[in-house]
Amino acid sequence: MNERVKSIRKQLGMTQEQLAQRLGIGKAALSMIETGKAGLSTRNRNILVQDLNVNPEWLEEGRGPMFNAEPDLQAFMHRTDASLPMQSVPLYSIEGTAGLVPLFTRQEELKPINYIHIPNLPKCDGAIYIVGDSMYPLLKSGDIVLYKQLQHLEDIFWGDMYLLSIDLDGEEYVTVKYIQKSEREGYVRLVSQNPHHADKEVAVSRIRACALVKASIRMNSLR
Repeated sequence: MNERVKSIRKQLGMTQEQLAQRLGIGKAALSMIETGKAGLSTRNRNILVQDLNVNPEWLEEGRGPMFNAEPDLQAFMHRTDASLPMQSVPLYSIEGTAGLVPLFTRQEELKPINYIHIPNLPKCDGAIYIVGDSMYPLLKSGDIVLYKQLQHLEDIFWGDMYLLSIDLDGEEYVTVKYIQKSEREGYVRLVSQNPHHADKEVAVSRIRACALVKASIRMNSLR
């Protein structure tokens, strides 16, 4: 299967960095998959099959055509932003803004706790510290994610990582998850990087705010 992943990437005309980003993993992790040093996770297999129309029989056993239909390369191209030489990304405190929804609706009025200056990043609307371990080891509690707010849920790219505000019995639950398609009408599947967190299907109507995660910063504590 590992060599077939490389064949898919070559057929799509993608670099390792581009396909790794589409799968939500690092370039080094994809390189290990292509060379047989690591296996393809169920989540990444589903992204290849569901989002890029890869034939599962060909992926598993090499039988039949590589693709069930023409891969949706246009969607991939739309998500590739031009990088900015330098920008000042405002860093906000969720506690200080009382949640993600107030942050998104009143961001121009709110005062950031600081600014992040990183060259050659796509345009970002802001940054926050995250809490929880659902995306561990890719992200850990205390890391910073830089995001681009989505105005419409129809703009979601399946399989990408998103910062979400979800309504749980009237209370706001803020999390970072991969969003995948669901077979249930009006629902999406939220997928964690941490294998100890089960996938969860959530009604689209319960998503109060959504932003595409454009970059992350690992915060290491030195003792």
